[in-house]
Amino acid sequence: MQTHKIEIINKNEKLWQTPFAFLAIASIIMSITFAAWVAMLNNFAIEQVFFTGAEIGILQSLREIPGFLAFTAVFVLLVLIEQTFALISLCILSIGVAITGLFPSVYGLYATTVLMSIGYHYYETVNTSLSLQWFNKHEAPEKLGKLMSIKSASHLICYGIIWFGFSIFSTDYQFMYLLVGAIGVILTFWLALTMPKFKMEHVQHKKLILRKRYSLYYFLTFLSGARRQIFMVFAGFLMVEKFGYSVQNITLLFMINHIINFFLAPKIGKWISKVGERRALSVEYIGLAVVFTGYALVESADLAAILYVVDHLFFAMAIALKTYFQKIADPKDIASSAGVSFTINHIAAVVIPASFGLIWLYDKSYVFYAGTGFALMSLIASQFVKTPKLV
Repeated sequence: MQTHKIEIINKNEKLWQTPFAFLAIASIIMSITFAAWVAMLNNFAIEQVFFTGAEIGILQSLREIPGFLAFTAVFVLLVLIEQTFALISLCILSIGVAITGLFPSVYGLYATTVLMSIGYHYYETVNTSLSLQWFNKHEAPEKLGKLMSIKSASHLICYGIIWFGFSIFSTDYQFMYLLVGAIGVILTFWLALTMPKFKMEHVQHKKLILRKRYSLYYFLTFLSGARRQIFMVFAGFLMVEKFGYSVQNITLLFMINHIINFFLAPKIGKWISKVGERRALSVEYIGLAVVFTGYALVESADLAAILYVVDHLFFAMAIALKTYFQKIADPKDIASSAGVSFTINHIAAVVIPASFGLIWLYDKSYVFYAGTGFALMSLIASQFVKTPKLV
């Protein structure tokens, strides 16, 4: 079995000062801030900014523009190391969340969303790169599963704070956004001060790279972005607009999602290692096709909630797409390719929310039938996935 060594600059580091610990703490910061933003967004947008499906679609398209521009991360890495870039991104994300409630207007929400999104998408780009470089191919699925479990636990804590804030203390959106954002900023500074710098085993290319042998990965990434937008933008909006879910109801639903993921994500990572990426992706895409069709037809609030939980469960299987790329990629391509793939993932993300928001006004079911189509296209493409055997 091959080993994967990472040199630590500070020789006096403590046992907990490891690359995994860095990513775990960073994941906690990202999770609590972004979870708070998402959990309150639809209710905040409808109750205080008076959004319809058209405005929420525009907002989500604006939110995805920084994701579309994620390829520019490789140019930032000309002057910053990835670890530092991750910390700066987390700080921007936290500040964007903190000030969201202070601007309860259409353009105010658009502006704070873009700021938050810049931090979020740059962090996610660098996080993908760091995890695929710091974990070897044997351990990556399991460690990525553990990180997903940590994210779920962080989401649970955040949702618990929101639920108690609104249910017990009758707090408002302004205070809650400010509180969670401030926690994110404080934790980011603590992480920056306590963690050593970790050196990479392979020096990364500092230029944009597109390779023909990655074309299947690029295509699956594009379809993943299209499907994810339909879930992120319209599944939650369906709960609030059609079935009248309150912020407490939405938060409880998110908590159920992450309780399940907390226990299952590490097991899913191990399962992917056992059955392989192609089989795992096939299961994910079949399940998503069923779920999206269910969204199009559902008339029961309880059944819609069940679909939402099942839909979120399939997110854990997205680990397989990352480990597929890790197995076929040149180790020096990972940082550049992480930015490029994030951009590809967001090509559809920039277009779908706004355009599908108009479709939503005509017939909600068409939006979800499109999601079924994307899932079936992914299923067909995934049958061409081939990975080299690990030694």
